[in-house]
Amino acid sequence: MPKMKSKKALTKRIKITGTGKLKRKCANMSHLAPIRSEKQKRHLSKARLVSKSDAKRLEPCIQK
Repeated sequence: MPKMKSKKALTKRIKITGTGKLKRKCANMSHLAPIRSEKQKRHLSKARLVSKSDAKRLEPCIQK
């Protein structure tokens, strides 16, 4: 049986950390930035970890 292919759209959006957790970017930063406050833009620009429940669902889609 052949290997499963990884979901390419997902691999472009998520990185795997050294400890094996999934890291993602925040939403709401692609456009309409002047509406948001400086504090909000600063916090949204940083990467975040994917929650444990979502990580379980996404890990089979990413082949290591």
